[in-house]
Amino acid sequence: MNESAPPRRSDYLPDFCAARMALATVLIVELTALVVTLARDSSAVAFWTDLARTSLFLIWIGLASQAALCLARRRLEALPVTAGAAAVLGLVCAIVAIVSEIAFRVGASALFAAGDIGTLFPREHVTFIARNVAIAFIVSALMLRYMYVTHEWRRNIEMQSRARVHALQARIRPHFLFNSMNTIAALTRSNPARAEEAVQDLADLFRASLAEKREQITLEEEIEIAKTYERIELLRLGERLQIAWRVDGVPPRAIVPSLMIQPLLENAIYHGIEPRAGGGTVTVTGEFANGLVTIVVRNPLPAAATAHDGNRVALANIRERLVLMYGARAAVKAGRFDDEYIVTLRFPHAAEDTRR
Repeated sequence: MNESAPPRRSDYLPDFCAARMALATVLIVELTALVVTLARDSSAVAFWTDLARTSLFLIWIGLASQAALCLARRRLEALPVTAGAAAVLGLVCAIVAIVSEIAFRVGASALFAAGDIGTLFPREHVTFIARNVAIAFIVSALMLRYMYVTHEWRRNIEMQSRARVHALQARIRPHFLFNSMNTIAALTRSNPARAEEAVQDLADLFRASLAEKREQITLEEEIEIAKTYERIELLRLGERLQIAWRVDGVPPRAIVPSLMIQPLLENAIYHGIEPRAGGGTVTVTGEFANGLVTIVVRNPLPAAATAHDGNRVALANIRERLVLMYGARAAVKAGRFDDEYIVTLRFPHAAEDTRR
């Protein structure tokens, strides 16, 4: 019997307790105050005076609403999307109604009713409150819709990236697997101990490639996965393959997307070394400067007649995952330079990225 999927929670709601949300609230309030003042075009009160009283009134509403949403955030996030949105709208409208009622009663009091200051307060009780609640409902609904759409867009991007990660993890070229198994079969006769090590390396590589729960690992672990792949390929290609590792300068605890270097090494061997009769050297260098980690993988270019037709799926996948993880500070560059093909990865690393 299939069980129905649990309802989506209101995890799209931002952290209303954050300082940046207070700034966003003030900006939204001031923009709303300007729009309302321009639309009202009151002749009884000067424009700037009208804007000032509207801003003061809406600031109280905005900050009070944010405080209430901050206190209720945990409960709101636990609600389904529709119920969460209704709860937010109801809470904001209730606060608007309360603040509007207070403002009306203050204006109707003997202290402010007489004199010029009394013209700054509303005179129509029900209309004043109803109008404010309607405006609050519309503005809040628009903001909730914007937050939801933005969250869903980012969630879809992450799901697409995760799907590509799983596709990359499950993709091991058939020729590599067949050749590796043939090599291991030959070693079982000539060098059983080495064949056992090769089986263990192949198992470790498959374990890393098919793992679904670890989408982010340390750079040290990623390099070890790539070196495991190197040992398997060395059994097949022998002296035709040389790999120079110059990665002592990189921070080993830097967090990276899993399977970042190994696919580049695989492409370098498949497209750059294997087609060459004499083989060649793949160079992997790394450095850390100004808070940025740089990884460079380079391989010689084969003759055009022996080159494999390649695709850029792995490279595009790595670029997307790095950008998704680190934003605009991450970069991936690749291209032919003289007689080499060079791929450069660059991403930030800070103390908070370190895993203990």
